[in-house]
Amino acid sequence: METARSASSRIWLAHALYFVIGGLWAIAGRRSFEWVTGPKTDYWLVRTVGGLLAAVGGVIGLAGARQRITPEIRLLAVTTSGVLAAIDVIACTAGRIRPVYLLDALANTVLIGSWLARKDNE
Repeated sequence: METARSASSRIWLAHALYFVIGGLWAIAGRRSFEWVTGPKTDYWLVRTVGGLLAAVGGVIGLAGARQRITPEIRLLAVTTSGVLAAIDVIACTAGRIRPVYLLDALANTVLIGSWLARKDNE
């Protein structure tokens, strides 16, 4: 039977997968990415952000798999999601990006809340 601690510790897995999959999609799937998010002028920037997200997700995933979620890893996860959510909301309300980015802001906010709600000291 799964304990509350092991269920709670899976937050790292969800966060890692969200970042890695999203980051790789931005890099490798330009046509589908732009179909969902809208055309981009500087796709090199999309690829740069995608690569950084995949890297951060990889670090979170590796730390979690090794059961080494330190306060620094938690801070990396929470602050990265916080920056992404803030940018999504600001740019969307300014009309610079499509409203679909509000779903990304929501997902990042849920991830942040999941980390902050953890009761364990992992």
